[in-house]
Amino acid sequence: MPSRQQTSSTAVSVVVPLFNEEESVSLLQTELSAALKDFDYEIIFVDDGSLDGTVGRIEAAPNVRVIRLEKNTGQSAAIYAGLKAARGATAVLIDGDLQNDPADIPKLLAEIMRGADLVCGYRAQRRDTRVKRLTSRIANAVRSRFTKDGVRDTGCTLKAMRRECVSALVPFKGMHRFIPALVKGAGYRLVEIPVNHRPRRFGQSKYGLANRALRATIDMFGVRWLLSRRLNYKIREEK
Repeated sequence: MPSRQQTSSTAVSVVVPLFNEEESVSLLQTELSAALKDFDYEIIFVDDGSLDGTVGRIEAAPNVRVIRLEKNTGQSAAIYAGLKAARGATAVLIDGDLQNDPADIPKLLAEIMRGADLVCGYRAQRRDTRVKRLTSRIANAVRSRFTKDGVRDTGCTLKAMRRECVSALVPFKGMHRFIPALVKGAGYRLVEIPVNHRPRRFGQSKYGLANRALRATIDMFGVRWLLSRRLNYKIREEK
């Protein structure tokens, strides 16, 4: 089991990838502040090259940071940039479109306190179209069986992880779908809990079905190869 680091100036870092979410971001910021009122936290908004007024809708505060990517690079890049910048002992991932419920975050953090290294939310009652639910169910089943991550809903962005788990991630396009596989493959303990899922209130999905078939399949083979070749050693003695 990898060692756990406990020292940090901030308890929780919430990473929010954003792309053209000007109608959602201020509401999300308010909900995050309410959900985290009992925690020492920071919010890291990662703007993935938005073309609208998303950044201007973020309210400045001492515990709010904004990272702006030079251009739209994709959800994995935004998530990875935010995680690498996180100062908290625990990092939380949440979508910027209000479909994930910030009120679930304390439940994820409670599982971390109970000893989990990575907590993955799964959407027990998805508020998406029938086609999206069906394709996601098939993709999750194939991916879980192939990578052996044991996770039923890797498409749910809402996750919490100890900061040291970030070292297990490999930056590539599509990485966000394989966070559980990479973290579990590095020897960390993973649990799942049901979370609320809300219908999209504004706009349309920014990361759609077009990049979930062929690309996801290629990524899956790559991750399977990577896990099979991962170095696995323990130091017996050091003088």
